[in-house]
Order: sequence, then structure tokens, then C-alpha cells
Amino acid sequence: MAPRKVRLIVNLIKKMPVSEAEAQLKFQSKRAAGPVLKLLKSSVASAVNNFNLSPENLFIFNIFADQGPTLKRFRPRAFGRAGEIQKKTSHITLILEEKIMAGAKKSRRKIIKKEAETEIPTVKRVAEAKEKTELLVPKEIKPTRKLKGFTKKIFRRKAIG
Repeated sequence: MAPRKVRLIVNLIKKMPVSEAEAQLKFQSKRAAGPVLKLLKSSVASAVNNFNLSPENLFIFNIFADQGPTLKRFRPRAFGRAGEIQKKTSHITLILEEKIMAGAKKSRRKIIKKEAETEIPTVKRVAEAKEKTELLVPKEIKPTRKLKGFTKKIFRRKAIG
């Protein structure tokens, strides 16, 4: 299947919990939804079996489709020619992660907010920066001299003088 067709489905379920992604894929009318659902179920089963993770806590961290090898086939055409048919394939990569507990998430958000507050410039700093930029930009710009016989074209065939 061509990767551009698979990407339509893949981008739909990115950053979703596994249960919601499965529900989305089951009711999609696109042909790519079947193989992506099969991949999702397989990866969840291996996460549960190999890493002892609970399927309720899993979410799709990242999923993307890259181009695979292209199979070249030929079909007979008029006047003894052969028309090439490219059967494209795709590689789908799925990365699952376990959700962080709600308590840990809140404390992490507080830390991020504190860092963001220290980085926000104060009103005084903004005013100082404005004054510096005003000094650099000349206040009056003189128009350039016009050359005689010079015509200016503005997206038209006729010249405007």
C-alpha cells in the first residue's frame, strides 16, 4: 500500500490512547485501517507479554509510515510497448508508551510553569528592547531616485510608467 494512503490513517490515531485508537480504526472505511489495526493489536500484545505493561495505560507516543521497496510490474500497451506499474509498499513504525500517573503529571506541570514564568520578560525589559530597536531603525527613509525611461511591471503584460 502506498505510504501517502497509510499516512492518512496513521496521523489520525497519533497521540491517542490504545483503546480509542482501536475504536477509530475499526470504523474507518479506508483500506489501510486493517493492517494498522493489526499492527496496533500486535504491539499491545507484545508490550503486555514482554514488558508486563497494562494495556489500559498504553498510548501511542508516535506512529509514522515510511516508503518501502517499490515492486515494478509491466502491462502491455499499444504498439508493442510496455507500461510500468509501480506497486508501492510502506514501513509503519509504532512507538507505544505507558501513561504517567495523574499525581506525577501535576507536579511536573508545576515545574514547567515555574520555568516558563522565569523566562517571560518583564514590561521594563520589553520597553528597553523597544528603545534599542528604535535607535537602530532610521526614522526617515529617503526615496530612491527615479531613472528616466524605467518602467515598472506589476504582474501584467502591459508596462506601467
